Amino acid sequence: MQLIVLWDIDHTLIENAGVSKEIYASAFSLLAGRDPDGPARTEGRTDRLIMRELLVRHGVPVPDWGVVEAALVKAGGGREEDLRRRGSVLPGVCAALAAAAGRPGWISSVLTGNIAANAVVKLSAFGLDTLLDLSVGAYGADADLRPDLVEVARERARRLRGVGEDVPVVLVGDTPRDVEAALTTGSQIIAVASGIHSEEELRAAGASVVLRDLSETSRVLDLLERAAQR
Repeated sequence: MQLIVLWDIDHTLIENAGVSKEIYASAFSLLAGRDPDGPARTEGRTDRLIMRELLVRHGVPVPDWGVVEAALVKAGGGREEDLRRRGSVLPGVCAALAAAAGRPGWISSVLTGNIAANAVVKLSAFGLDTLLDLSVGAYGADADLRPDLVEVARERARRLRGVGEDVPVVLVGDTPRDVEAALTTGSQIIAVASGIHSEEELRAAGASVVLRDLSETSRVLDLLERAAQR
């Protein structure tokens, strides 16, 4: 049985303890020459939208994306120690990722609003990068909207790993935008209430499966195995 599992990063796999907001603020300062008046608004948005909104809100002209991405890379570089010192891997994540990585025929990667470079920073800070096939993931530089990232990951899985067209896709994430991305692309969703959104909010967004977190490895793997059979 083949399956593509795409994990969100922030508040699904790790708690970044404010490091993400600091990266956006630092990138803004590099672009604008001053500190922002308030934090970036994230909640499942891609880095493209997060930085655009932050710049527009402060009346700063939005540069070409390559310039913005370079600022994000510089702002995120070397933040591994901050993440290890202040953040953490969320409950059950290591066991769930290891189990998914060990399943024959499964592709386990990420679908995240982070640009690829900063996704690697966050994952490698806790050794999670070795449990994921990051080359087939979809990242915040790949599209403005989260649902569009699903096809990016599917195409990479087909091209790089020979995955078939009809292989089921499961998204694992903590925001209504993760739920929307799954529902609008014919994917399945395992929502986790490990971020700021409650189980009730995730169900209201359309998630039929909502877990408190990923701590029950057998439950997570059972849900993924069922998805692979559909």
